[in-house]
Amino acid sequence: MSGFKITKKSKKSRARLGILETASGIVETPCLVPVATQAAVKALTNEQVLETKTQILICNTFHLHLRPGESIVKGAGGLHKFMNWDRPLMTDSGGFQVFSLGFGRDFGLGKIVKNNLSLPVRKGQQPKLLKINNDGVIFTSFVDGRKVFLGPKESIKIQEKLGADIIFTFDECTPPNADHEYTKKSLVKTHKWARVCLEAKKSKQMLFGIVQGGRYSDLREESAKFVNSLGFDGFGIGGEFGNGKKEMTSMIRRVASNLKENRPRHLLGIGHLEDMELVIKEGIDTFDCSVPTHYARHGTVFTSKGRLDLDKPGFLNDKNPIDKNCSCFVCQNYSRAYLAHLLRAKEINALSLLTFHNLYFFNSFVERIKEKIKNGKL
Repeated sequence: MSGFKITKKSKKSRARLGILETASGIVETPCLVPVATQAAVKALTNEQVLETKTQILICNTFHLHLRPGESIVKGAGGLHKFMNWDRPLMTDSGGFQVFSLGFGRDFGLGKIVKNNLSLPVRKGQQPKLLKINNDGVIFTSFVDGRKVFLGPKESIKIQEKLGADIIFTFDECTPPNADHEYTKKSLVKTHKWARVCLEAKKSKQMLFGIVQGGRYSDLREESAKFVNSLGFDGFGIGGEFGNGKKEMTSMIRRVASNLKENRPRHLLGIGHLEDMELVIKEGIDTFDCSVPTHYARHGTVFTSKGRLDLDKPGFLNDKNPIDKNCSCFVCQNYSRAYLAHLLRAKEINALSLLTFHNLYFFNSFVERIKEKIKNGKL
């Protein structure tokens, strides 16, 4: 059985507690979904990932298609058996790579523009290393340089072979500097592809439809209403939301108000600590983010008093744990001094220890938000 049940609604906000039931077990929402791009959370074993309180992971369709290939994964018994993870799994559709390997790479952009200096992407413009047409996207493989076509049918076929519990429709994640005309035309394609994905799916996996529309509230609302009308098992909210937290929360509120209440809502690629309470208050149930793992690999850890860059030499004399209030095994057993030493000595286990702490800290942070909702404080 698969489905979603709301167990408590907040009277102070749009936040809710829920149970997302999948073929591989349940997820208590709201919930962080750590990123396991290539069927692995970088620097950790899956046994360690479980100890960080992680309930569900998201893997990357495009990356797994390039290597080892979905047929290899299917032959190994599917993604769960291949990676020895018996808990729920998501796979994204490859839509984010349309941005990250396209205009994102061309302009050196992330999902959020930090200034307004970027040249706008206009209707008809194409990225340098991929070509977008009405049927899908022709990528240039970063592995061997070959051309790889990915469209809605192909994405669904790959995701079905991978075998995750929750899969997503193929979409174009537009760059944050796309103008209204470009975003509108892109949305027409994304909506067309959403229909094709629904028709192509033959499996019993849960399929989430993705809402796009960039920073344009009229397009966001149009997309939410369209995707809501198609009978998906849940919803993904993709792309970026303009400048600032107020604009982000306002846009998420507008989108969520046009989506069925009894379906799970997943926010794609948003999950800084300062974002979590904001998006959960707007009715987001799950959200994936590479922040805890990515930052750890660069020496940054998160604490109840802010971020620490353990690469800085001052920490070599610090006998304190990363965070005195954290109960993870790293904080119980290792000092900042030792961890700073491992980083400077380029010892591999430094990355494992910092990644473990960050994931545990993020999941504990979400647990506290859930308690606030449960106790009527959020």
